[in-house]
Amino acid sequence: MARILSGIQPSGTLTIGNYIGALKNYVKLQDEHECLFFIVDLHAITVPQDRQKLRQNIREITALYLACGLDPKKVSIFLQSEVPAHSELNWVLTCNTGMGELERMTQFKDKSANASGKGHHIGAGLFTYPVLMASDILLYDAEMVPVGDDQKQHLELSRDLAERFNSRFGDTFTVPKPYIPPVGARVMSLQDPTKKMSKSDDNSKNYILMTDEPGVIRKKIKSAVTDMDGSVTYDRANKPGISNLLEIYSALTGDPIDALEAKYEGAGYGAFKADVAEVVVAELEPIQKKMKELLSSPLLDEVLDEGAAAANRLANRKIKKVHHKVGLGRKR
Repeated sequence: MARILSGIQPSGTLTIGNYIGALKNYVKLQDEHECLFFIVDLHAITVPQDRQKLRQNIREITALYLACGLDPKKVSIFLQSEVPAHSELNWVLTCNTGMGELERMTQFKDKSANASGKGHHIGAGLFTYPVLMASDILLYDAEMVPVGDDQKQHLELSRDLAERFNSRFGDTFTVPKPYIPPVGARVMSLQDPTKKMSKSDDNSKNYILMTDEPGVIRKKIKSAVTDMDGSVTYDRANKPGISNLLEIYSALTGDPIDALEAKYEGAGYGAFKADVAEVVVAELEPIQKKMKELLSSPLLDEVLDEGAAAANRLANRKIKKVHHKVGLGRKR
């Protein structure tokens, strides 16, 4: 049994991409491993946030964690900012990270360009947040970290920092490995299937939110970009739109993609898209119902309190060890 850690930013309502790439896999992993799943609110403030909306998003993601099937008796669910050791380790690791390493992070270029385009001030936190991500991981000696393809570079930095610290100060951190689901790890935009589906996209037709009504879901999938070929076949390079819909269908039902290709041979895109929409609606409706019930329940605070207590116990032991290794404090 490995220790697994993963978190989601409360920067907006989650999409079906977050569900397929993260939440759905979390539920499977909780029965096989020791899991810590948290809400990375410190990461969220690397760009300006409305404080009330941020707090609402935190509650919604907590509710979604539970509505999707995470069991607080099996996993720890907590809020990043309620474990001070994240920030403490972040500073220590920042002092052991080179400027050049951070300058090579491709996501900084993408996110800073996006923030600048929206008129947002680009803060230093956006530049250094990969170190905070490394701190999140290393603080708990996570052995595996579920990541999408776009997060591999950040996990590599975490591995580099762990090995560097261990080499300089002695064995301290576990060097984490990536866990990448074989199907559905990266759900793409409905209107531009060459780009990852993102909840921060300006065009709402590009994504399906976990809270979208059935009618909205059907309309978005019906208008999803495909091609002129007309055949429901999987080909990421030449048929990215249809391939994306096939991956969504397969990830939600468990049906192999080749079986879906055979099922829709000669059927055309209209019938296929209609069925994809119904599969998505059937998956999300019970989750949405449970989420609404949880949002008005005291259970959310109880779960976060218990999760924070468990996370702090682990984190405090690690940060004390780190402080001692680097010479902080008075203890000899």
